[in-house]
Amino acid sequence: MASVCVSLTFKALSALLIYPTEELVAAVPEIAAAIASDRVIGTPARRALDTLLVELGTHDLYELQERYVELFDKTRKLSLHLFEHVHGESRDRGQAMVDLAMLYEKGGLLPTHNELPDYLPLFLEYLAMRPLDEARALLADTSHILTALEERLCKRDAPYAAIFTTLLSIAGVRRVVAETVAPEKEVDDFAALDAAWEETAVAFGPGDSMDGCSVERLHTQLRAAKRSARTANT
Repeated sequence: MASVCVSLTFKALSALLIYPTEELVAAVPEIAAAIASDRVIGTPARRALDTLLVELGTHDLYELQERYVELFDKTRKLSLHLFEHVHGESRDRGQAMVDLAMLYEKGGLLPTHNELPDYLPLFLEYLAMRPLDEARALLADTSHILTALEERLCKRDAPYAAIFTTLLSIAGVRRVVAETVAPEKEVDDFAALDAAWEETAVAFGPGDSMDGCSVERLHTQLRAAKRSARTANT
């Protein structure tokens, strides 16, 4: 039962992270119900999500859309594409995209929208299809990225920070070292990102060092990314 509830929560959080539309606003009560049924989420995260849900359900749609664009579409620092915070524009990102797409396909997720595989709402859709323990482990492996985004959104007093607080709560992660992601001041510098991540191979799926498209490969590569990030930021 817990697995089913968390699966619905992943879908709900995925929906909350997309561009606000009339359809999303209309679905707020349903999303709120899905989140309320989840007993894995901690109370602080649930309360923070309530604030976001109230705003989405009551504020002017155009204001919601303008805020979303200002947050997620006008700065790389808050990009919802996971590999943006790992590879930047380095050559490794393309192969990582291919590997992640293969992992989705193997898991039965066939995206219908024209989104890059590392788009966080799409990643959450994939997690919703996986067993709870596996989903939590995959989520925990991205906690260095989620934590950085949570902190940056909190600095902007953005209610979207609650989504990342919730994801970290589900993963069982209280706090991780923020330096495991490229520092905020470097995120908009293409050259710095390329240099910092040139040797880091975060990949999903088959590769030279491991055969097959596996969750184990994903865990290994993400852990390697965290180690490389610490070195790059010192």
